[in-house]
Amino acid sequence: MTPMRASVLIPVKNGGALLGDVLAAVQAQRTPWPFELIVVDSGSTDGSVELVRAHGVRCETIAPEAFGHGRTRNHLGGLSTGEFLVFITQDARPASPEWLAHLVAACDAEPDVAGAFGPHIAHPDARPITQRELAQHFAGFGVEQSVVRLDDRARFASDPGYRQWLHFFSNNNSCLRRSVWERLPFPEVAFAEDQTWALAAVEAGYGKAYAPQAAVYHSHDFGIWETLQRNFDEARSFQRSFGYEVQRSFLRALASAGLLARRDAFWLRETGLRGWGWVEKTAYMAGIELARTSGQFLGTHHRRLPAWLLGVISRDQALQRGRPA
Repeated sequence: MTPMRASVLIPVKNGGALLGDVLAAVQAQRTPWPFELIVVDSGSTDGSVELVRAHGVRCETIAPEAFGHGRTRNHLGGLSTGEFLVFITQDARPASPEWLAHLVAACDAEPDVAGAFGPHIAHPDARPITQRELAQHFAGFGVEQSVVRLDDRARFASDPGYRQWLHFFSNNNSCLRRSVWERLPFPEVAFAEDQTWALAAVEAGYGKAYAPQAAVYHSHDFGIWETLQRNFDEARSFQRSFGYEVQRSFLRALASAGLLARRDAFWLRETGLRGWGWVEKTAYMAGIELARTSGQFLGTHHRRLPAWLLGVISRDQALQRGRPA
């Protein structure tokens, strides 16, 4: 039998209508080698398990309380046989039929590459601000396939920006070399298991690849409360796992929100928006930016917050408990 080249692995819980599109896009991939698709569901109540199996896809189930961002992905890896482990999420739809081939090629570009990641493209109906932020973020990794390594340990120790750029990784669209994953599985962390893993990989001397042609459609237009929750989770995980203090001062958080709101107002004008429509959207985005930086401040100082408040603010904890976030 021909060895399985890649395993596409998706953790699912209440994947909704978009899950079917994601599965179909993966099944439509054009590759010169065989690949498999496996889903692990952690307690869906919306028919996701039945939908996955109706697509002819293997679907294993676990109890909701057994889910963990790193743990469940390690479980998926253990169920698979591919030489390369490709992770996406239930709402990340491959943007082309060559997505998988490009992502695996990047991960196999050089023998010491531990993993590769590809860009996220905002959904066509996403907010203009969301579209522009995503485009700018991934433009920072270049337009050509590349491999980076930790080649300046002094800068790595002293420059947080360089360190964050080096360990950025996203399991919304990633590929791991199985032989490396077996030695270096995902860590048991509450959030940001992908970047925590990437940090350990680059510190261990492995390369990390970027595959600009391996894009997925993945974006969220969170509301004000969801934005605060999401940024709380991210800032808390960055403080725990990396020691970063994203927003140390509340006054600085307010100033950052103001600068971002001014940027958004300018970007909205560039879209041609004028009059009351511009005022309305600018005001709403100001609320979004204040929620963003406030969530970052609370996440940075999470140790000072009472346990009951942590449970309310954390979107990730709410989703894992199965209640609306």
